[in-house]
Amino acid sequence: MPYQMSLALDLSFSHHQGRWRLPGSWEGRTFPDLRMYTELLLAAERGCLDMVFFGDGSGIPSTYGDSIDAAVEWGIGYPRQDMSPFIAALAQQTQHIGFGLTYSSTFMHPFYVARLLNSLDLVTQGRMAFNVVASSRGADAANYGFDALMDHDARYRRMEEFVTVCQELWRSVDRDAFVWDKETGMVAEPGRIRPIDHAGEFFQVKGPLNSVPSPQQAPVLIQAGGSPRGIRASSTFADVVFGGAFDNADRAKHRAALDEALLVEGRDPSRVGILWDLQLIVGETTDDALRRKQQLADLLPPEAAAAQFANNTGYDFAKLPARFTLTELTAEVIAKQASPMGFRDLVNEHGADTELSREEFFDSLWKVATGYEHTVAGSAAEVADYLEESYEATGSRGGFMVAHPQVTPRDLIDVVGLLVPELQRRGRFRTRYDGTTLRDTLGVPAFA
Repeated sequence: MPYQMSLALDLSFSHHQGRWRLPGSWEGRTFPDLRMYTELLLAAERGCLDMVFFGDGSGIPSTYGDSIDAAVEWGIGYPRQDMSPFIAALAQQTQHIGFGLTYSSTFMHPFYVARLLNSLDLVTQGRMAFNVVASSRGADAANYGFDALMDHDARYRRMEEFVTVCQELWRSVDRDAFVWDKETGMVAEPGRIRPIDHAGEFFQVKGPLNSVPSPQQAPVLIQAGGSPRGIRASSTFADVVFGGAFDNADRAKHRAALDEALLVEGRDPSRVGILWDLQLIVGETTDDALRRKQQLADLLPPEAAAAQFANNTGYDFAKLPARFTLTELTAEVIAKQASPMGFRDLVNEHGADTELSREEFFDSLWKVATGYEHTVAGSAAEVADYLEESYEATGSRGGFMVAHPQVTPRDLIDVVGLLVPELQRRGRFRTRYDGTTLRDTLGVPAFA
């Protein structure tokens, strides 16, 4: 039998960047209507998807023109909600599908997050994943009292310590510590609950966690770092890695670098999968899918696309010189401790040292902002062919994070109704859930 892949659904931007106004999208519902999320979750569970994933950010993008106006007007990374109460409600409507929740290790405190994830894992009966991020956006930093972004390496040191504290807290209460003995009156055995006495570079935490152990004891840990430093961090703790590369050569390079780092940490690379970021449109025919993909061309005006790219890279494109090279821009972004990853597509299109005008640059941004170049569009058989090829080329471990459906809920319905049955016919995807927790579904080892 061929190896079966994982499929997760990323709803982080289902209403952002103009998607909400495409024909049929959010019809009769306005974000953040819980009924729309219930509809999506029930469909995803019907298709046996592994989990639904929620990225997050706590600031309104303000890099472009040093103002939030463009983001507010065009819905660029805005609005957002804390999805933890939504997950608590959605868990009552579902039985098997997992939930991925994002919090920043750069701004949050590990005791609070460890306790919250413990509670959510109890409410969901063991279906939680924690996406640990090292934040690189100025708008978020400003809401937590930072005048500038934390140094790149310091962000990852803080992330690693943050996760260590969380794991120590989840271990601080033994699985069988609580006895609830009505005859003796004993609630829990004192010897099975211990302080952690953590004192590190960024955190001092006494512990222990004052909560009941959850079904998984610790949520599945997800991390998305694609830089060498990010890969090194993910190798130390991630159960699943979220991969941002789009072509098979870059994906294979990331996979090889992660495997090498995992071996250095004494971990088994076969037990850590990568979920590759993937926008896709599944049509009844090829022409239908390509027609819908072309709708992305008119989704955003240049100002809105520039506002999104500015938020992701930390560079104010309202202040671009008349002519420049991408090498020069990348150097400025790195100097601000922001992320230059978004420039990869532009470099591939224009070349790093090709001189561009402002107009040429802005003409290219819509493809980056909408993910047009990386959107896989075709019939169910064609998309399944692509997934199989990429899955095998990158080690047949993990799978795909189906990201940001253009039309909600139609694009998910097409994944569940057209693509999933095709993958099941090929033996590439499950036909039922086995086990009770998200760790069971993903094949992730138990927390020890």
